[in-house]
Amino acid sequence: MRLIPRKLKPTSGFAYFLHLGLVSVLPMAVFVLVVLNFVQLALSIVVLSKWRMFALRPRFWASNIRANAVDLMVGLSIVIFMLHSGSWSVKLLWAVLYAVWLLAIKPGISVFMVSAQAFIGQLAALMALYLTWAAGPVYGLTFLTGLFCFLAARHFLDTFDEPYARMLAYIWAYFGAALAWLLSHWLLFYGILAQPTLLLSTIGYGMAALYYLDHNDRLSKGARRQFIFIMVAIVLLVVAFSDWGNKVV
Repeated sequence: MRLIPRKLKPTSGFAYFLHLGLVSVLPMAVFVLVVLNFVQLALSIVVLSKWRMFALRPRFWASNIRANAVDLMVGLSIVIFMLHSGSWSVKLLWAVLYAVWLLAIKPGISVFMVSAQAFIGQLAALMALYLTWAAGPVYGLTFLTGLFCFLAARHFLDTFDEPYARMLAYIWAYFGAALAWLLSHWLLFYGILAQPTLLLSTIGYGMAALYYLDHNDRLSKGARRQFIFIMVAIVLLVVAFSDWGNKVV
């Protein structure tokens, strides 16, 4: 059976520049709405910007949502960051970073760019989650942490055509959820970075780097020891220098 390629977006000419213009409007629209305190509307237009997920038959919706999940995670997180920013200039900086994401990072299809998308998506989503819902119920934090870890892992693993992508993503989601459940009883913050976010980002980056090197037959024993040593050292530092009282700091 011959597959017919489907062009998802223009790559040259007037349509391409029109596409760039429309994409560039989204960060500014979000910025204006947040400044005017229409936060719910800002969140809504980020979600509505992904309307093409539902342009196909319903049986494709689940895969389309998963494929666009990291972009949604970043967009919604940017709105949360703007909301918690003190001045309009910081909000504008977040809008600029959102534009960089939409125009330069999200369209990337190389292994490096897809890996960066997964890392940024998980980091942004976890930061926004614990920034807004640190005092929320434990089961909510546990579920959402696991969900964000799963979506980021699938985004990363799918670029390698990994046959066990779903299983590995579930394992990472379970680990993230278990860590969130445990640390939610002693939730600590380092600036705006919650302890679960720091640990999951560090361990996730290390595991992804090990997977990438092993997939490309470049994982030497020395490199494996270095990555494992760095991950263990950071975890031990966090454990050793944390105040393990039963409180949210």
